[in-house]
Amino acid sequence: MDILMDSVKVIFRIITILPLMLAIVLYMGKRSIGELPVFDFLVILVFGAVVGADIADPKINHFHTVVAMIIIALLQKLIIYLKLKHQKVGKLLTFEPTVVLYQGVFLKENMKQIKYSIDNILQMLREDGVFHTKDVELAIVEANGKLSVKLYSDKEAVIREDLSIHKSDNQFEFPVVLDGIVQTDLLHHMDKSEAWLMAELEKIGESNVSSFFYIGLNTKNELIMSKKHTVKTKNVPPFYH
Repeated sequence: MDILMDSVKVIFRIITILPLMLAIVLYMGKRSIGELPVFDFLVILVFGAVVGADIADPKINHFHTVVAMIIIALLQKLIIYLKLKHQKVGKLLTFEPTVVLYQGVFLKENMKQIKYSIDNILQMLREDGVFHTKDVELAIVEANGKLSVKLYSDKEAVIREDLSIHKSDNQFEFPVVLDGIVQTDLLHHMDKSEAWLMAELEKIGESNVSSFFYIGLNTKNELIMSKKHTVKTKNVPPFYH
């Protein structure tokens, strides 16, 4: 009998909690679900934990759960209001945008601060349709973890058929050196050897591949390089909320 009563309680809670949860999420706004900055992520995390505990454990007072959900929603609204009114509050509760690629050069120290690897950035660039790092004037990891990319103006997309321009396919850039380590499999894929790479570096007066954070090789046999220590970082424009 106790099991049956508990089951009825769980069903009742699901029926009553879901409409309330929907109403509260809509009240909290699209921003909380669509962007998920740090504080909003924590709000959703706690919100789900409260609802889950209420549904899973019939011994928990259902009224207390409803009160907790309403308080969480009101607190979230209050924090958003404070963030809009006071910039310092926003800086305390979320991440700042971080420049990770500037004028085709990876900024290793900035990437290290936000715990992003070069593989993460390369994947995000590819997802944004960017396969040549040298075409990137500016790439920024936003507070929500997404990558915003600004290409050089002459590399921005146009409709080629409007300009009667034909562009050959299969023009990609392959990362052949990542954080000083040669990616031999990708070199072989490009029909190149490590000896060839070292010879190309020696042509520009570089003999130590470990000093490079990134080297890309495109289908034109051009090397795109970012050293681990570069003076360009001091010219990076700042971005704030």
